[in-house]
Amino acid sequence: MSDHAGRIRKSFARQAFMALLGARLARVETGEVDVELPFRSDLVQQHGFLHAGVTAAIADSACGYAALSVMPEDAAVLSVEFKVNLLAPAAGRRFVAQGRVVRSGRTITVVRGEVLAFDENDDARPVLAMQGTMMAIRGRGIAD
Repeated sequence: MSDHAGRIRKSFARQAFMALLGARLARVETGEVDVELPFRSDLVQQHGFLHAGVTAAIADSACGYAALSVMPEDAAVLSVEFKVNLLAPAAGRRFVAQGRVVRSGRTITVVRGEVLAFDENDDARPVLAMQGTMMAIRGRGIAD
């Protein structure tokens, strides 16, 4: 486990919203974080697909933690903007949000995310693409 992985796992454990959704960290590497979510019928929209807000939330967390993984130990991370494209209805038995750092600077980190839906055969298809900007926060009393 890399140096930043423990800090990210500890921070993720404090995210009550991710716990409410049933999301878990599936992979933590430098500049790369995956968040996994099993399908739950109470997280769907009116047509039975996983709600877009849920897919965006897990993508935002994966991207934010990917950004945090390349930030200094004294920094916390906040999303400052992101755009999502909904590529297909989010139908599947499980979903994996993949956050990847595109470019990291002293204050701003650009990230890319994707949410994959896995069917009963474990075949994946992309359902969401994200482009985002994360900001390193220091000295404001904000925890990781």
